Amino acid sequence: MNPLFTARTSVEQVEEGLLLAPKFDANGLIPVVTTDVNTGEVLMHAYMNEEALVKTIETGEAHYYSRSRQQLWHKGQSSGLVQKVQQLAIDDDQDCLWMQVKVAGSG
Repeated sequence: MNPLFTARTSVEQVEEGLLLAPKFDANGLIPVVTTDVNTGEVLMHAYMNEEALVKTIETGEAHYYSRSRQQLWHKGQSSGLVQKVQQLAIDDDQDCLWMQVKVAGSG
């Protein structure tokens, strides 16, 4: 497990604690809903694996796991429409993410 995350030891620790203990599914993925920080518009629903979540936290830019390509995906790397993370939140049982972003290069 990555040192940014803590092991899940109890419901109380996950739901009431202050440590990040994301619950990845059997495929190692966690869903994320991404919205525009200014408009609230839903931009996408995607998935992150542990590596994508760590890179997102470390770089401040959205990284996802592409299930179709089976690889890490830095959003905007080819299009130039990079998603700059403004806020990253996790629900109370830490099995779903909500990310608010500014889209760089969109005008």
